[in-house]
Amino acid sequence: MSAKAKAAAPGSRARPPVVVAGFGRLGGALALGLRERGWPVSVSASSPSSVRAARRLKLPLADARALADARVLLVATQDDAVGARTAQLLPALSMRCALVHCAGALSLEALGTSPEVLAHPRGSFHPLVAVSSRETSLRGRTVAISATSPALRTRLGRMARDLGLAPLEVPESRRAAYHAGAVLSAGGVVALLATAVDALTHAGLGADDALEALLPLMRSALDGVEARGLSGGLTGPVPRGDDAVVGAHLAALPPPVREIYRALGLRMLTLSGLEPKARRRMRRTLDG
Repeated sequence: MSAKAKAAAPGSRARPPVVVAGFGRLGGALALGLRERGWPVSVSASSPSSVRAARRLKLPLADARALADARVLLVATQDDAVGARTAQLLPALSMRCALVHCAGALSLEALGTSPEVLAHPRGSFHPLVAVSSRETSLRGRTVAISATSPALRTRLGRMARDLGLAPLEVPESRRAAYHAGAVLSAGGVVALLATAVDALTHAGLGADDALEALLPLMRSALDGVEARGLSGGLTGPVPRGDDAVVGAHLAALPPPVREIYRALGLRMLTLSGLEPKARRRMRRTLDG
């Protein structure tokens, strides 16, 4: 097939050249996932370790030609570096290149507010995935998308589908609240699990044994929520109205764990279907 015919092949316009700026965990997962689905991807890596990782994974480093040809710049840096990295690469990009950041809490203003930045299509692409390594699969999760043009929204939607992500749109003015919820459901769950491990170690178990026992329990709770919803998946003494057990828990736990248990117990109470009398009794127990 000639180069001209290849350029006009079906789907080629939907998968234009992409430069991923930042090759940490998220940047790596995006670059590898897009490459697997046939997107032309190159990487703009700033640290020696990121350069070595890109070469090890056989991802080309973005040179001047790759930047000039790019139609999407995915900025996957730390949040406080998004503007600076965009500004650094902007002079090498064509006006047709969309500027897209991957920060969950930031609005599109994070890319910059100069006339040069505002002349480009701009967007955001934040996968709701706990990315623990560059090889983390994004498939089967959700991604929050925003865009300043219908064409870019369509392109980011295609990117999402190719990565196996279900797109959703979040209002720009509510990005921080959206991201807080995402953090609670990922890092917050890990912190909660660490607190549960602390409770079991306080009961005399080893930390490794506690973690091994609790991980399947946490998965079963999530399975219940997936099958029956938040209230339907709720189990334990709070939704049962067993205030004597809850009181014993509070008495047995060390103070830092006790306060977390108390706060979560009150949240469980709002999800429970307890009758008013039992609800009042449980609240008195939790309030201490």
